[in-house]
Amino acid sequence: MSIEKEIARSLLQIKAIKLNPANPFTWASGWHSPIYCDNRKILSYPTVRKQVYRAFAQVIGQKYPEAQLVAGVATGAIAHGVLAAEELGKPFIYVRSAPKSHGLTNQVEGEFSPGSKVVVVEDLVSTGGSSLHAVEALREAGCEVLGMVAIFTYGFAQAQENFARSGVALDTLSNYSVMIDLAMEQGHVEASELEALKEWRQNPANWKI
Repeated sequence: MSIEKEIARSLLQIKAIKLNPANPFTWASGWHSPIYCDNRKILSYPTVRKQVYRAFAQVIGQKYPEAQLVAGVATGAIAHGVLAAEELGKPFIYVRSAPKSHGLTNQVEGEFSPGSKVVVVEDLVSTGGSSLHAVEALREAGCEVLGMVAIFTYGFAQAQENFARSGVALDTLSNYSVMIDLAMEQGHVEASELEALKEWRQNPANWKI
């Protein structure tokens, strides 16, 4: 079984991914969605937690052997990033969504030097907006961002365009297409719901049941 399918199976098993096309979830953006992904749940399951950070370490080690730092995106990817950095024996920093309003007013927290080669760890990629905001903060701080790794992506065309425009390579441990196929195999969704799940990803901002 591929790592994409293994991770998808784990996320479905621990209900980090919930599918409910008949009663959609509402995201903070106001979008209606047949899926909700909460990767914070991974931290409560030691076996899955280890599966994720070891997979991250493998991808980073193979694709970015020159990486000097691992950076996590606050708050969801901090723990996963720390664990991956520990597995790799590398320093860790993290990126706030905005600079602190007091103290040192840092947005990037931790010890790093200008020119440091960094791989960014993210838990979930939707449109890519917040993820790429973290990349820009690192670049402004003087870091060289080699790429980003994430646990899961919905695979929106908008995200692909945003990452391409920003010149950021994205690798994910699993993705929506693999997860939907597995969900069908395992009976998490009915065949009659499959079309709605596919339609949502094509136009998530305007999707309705």
